This record gives sequence, structure tokens and C-alpha cells, in this order.
Amino acid sequence: MPGALRLGRREFGPYEPVIMAIVNRTPDSFYDQGATFRDEPALARVEQAIAEGAQIVDIGGVKAGPGEEVTAEEEARRTVGFVAEVRRRFPDVIISVDTWRHEVGEAVCGAGADLLNDAWGGVDPKLAEVAARHRVGLVCTHAGGVEPRTRPHRTSYADVMADILQVTTGLAERAVELGVPRESVLIDPGHDFGKNTRHSLEATRRLGEMAETGWPVLVSLSNKDFVGETLDKPVKERVIGTLATTAVSAWLGAQVYRVHEVAETRQVLDMVASIAGHRPPAVARRGLA
Repeated sequence: MPGALRLGRREFGPYEPVIMAIVNRTPDSFYDQGATFRDEPALARVEQAIAEGAQIVDIGGVKAGPGEEVTAEEEARRTVGFVAEVRRRFPDVIISVDTWRHEVGEAVCGAGADLLNDAWGGVDPKLAEVAARHRVGLVCTHAGGVEPRTRPHRTSYADVMADILQVTTGLAERAVELGVPRESVLIDPGHDFGKNTRHSLEATRRLGEMAETGWPVLVSLSNKDFVGETLDKPVKERVIGTLATTAVSAWLGAQVYRVHEVAETRQVLDMVASIAGHRPPAVARRGLA
């Protein structure tokens, strides 16, 4: 039975779904094409996401895929001041920063970040040390051993979920040994990262095995290539597939959902929680009048 998840000022019970809204501080993000690169649109996105039910905002300064080189200094320039402003304007929101670099992690923690979202599987081992030093949360992701911002090529696994479990729980245990609070560590199967579409589908199908470890599970599914390839849909037509995958993941025990569409995801998660018996209906008048 998992314990409570603690991030920033918030604590979440084991059956309480949590939405992490994506806020990209990049000019070339794959989904919104830089819509929140400038400060004011990005701050408006944060405000809207919170209003729609997001408890976490995940701020990223480098897009995941290949592209123009972004140095650690440029990544910090895009994120540190913005983190400080979000903390000032929205003191209760949980601020996550999507980075694999310890230098950036150090800077954003100093500016008020509550969580470091390491999507590249501990490629910089010092990032966990930063999380421990600042007593902030850490996301431990399976990325198949690939270098940041590279795409997988003919990646194979004898058992993809066995590899996911070994890597993510290993990273999580190391983080705790370094001093990261156990209740603030999450594991992420890393859909699309170091995986082909069949790997990501299997990771989803077997997500319950991750939940059974007791570590809270984060999934980043939103409009990803495995959804697009499964349905043969371009990026802008993957919302329905994403929401279907979200519902399955919720049923299998995932807790945190990194998303673009906050309001739609909130409805899906509330519906699944009610079917599972973890949440009462918002209204229950039918047949009682």
C-alpha cells in the first residue's frame, strides 16, 4: 500500500490523482510550437491550468526531441526567473522543472521549485544530489539509456517492464539514500523515451506492476508519438487517444499525469476514481427524487 505523496506544501493520499500541467519555455516545443515561450503567455497558461484543476506546473526550458543546442546557461535563463515569478504569483502551486542538468536544478531550486522532473533517467547523477540538498521531490524516469534529446533506434528489451522496474526503483532508492524524502520520490515508465510504440503500449498495459512497488507513478502520455502511431494521427489529433490511455493508466494505479489538456484530463480522472470507488459522484440525484 503506497503512502502519502508530499510535494511542496501539499500532501496527496494514495488514491488521489494529481495533474501536472506542461508549461514549455521553448520556442520549438513539439505540441504548442512555442506558444508559452514568452513570459506573459506562459504565466497565463499557469493561471488557466490551476483554474482547471492542475496541482503541479511543470516548467521546461529544452524540448525533449532533437533540435537546436540549448546550453545549461540558456536553459537556466529560460526557467529560473520564471520559476521565481510563478512562486511569487501562485504561492501554493507545486512547481516542477523538467531538466536533466544539475546546474539548472540547483538554480531553479534556489528560485522556489518543489520538484525536479528528470525525464532522462539519471544521466546526470548529480541532479539527485541537488534534490537531496534542497529537500525537494524527484521524478525517476526510465529512458532506456539513451542520451538526452536523441531518438531511439532499434531499441530492444528482453522484458521492457522488467527493465523499467529495475531502473526506476534503483534510481528511487539511490535518491532516498542521498537524502531525498521518500514521500517525494516518483517513478515514471518514460513513454516514448528509449522505446518504440510497442514498448510504450506494453508499459501502459503492465503499469500495475509499477504501482505495486509502492512508489507513486507518474505518466507523461500527452499527445506522444506512441499514441499517434497507434491511431495513425498527427500531433494535433491525439487528444482522444491520450485520454483513453490516461483512463487505463488511472485504473492501473498511476497517480500523477503530465498533460497539455488539463480540464479534459480532470474529468477523465474524476470519472475513473468514482468508478473505482475512491471518489463520490459530484451530484447523485437520479432515482432519489
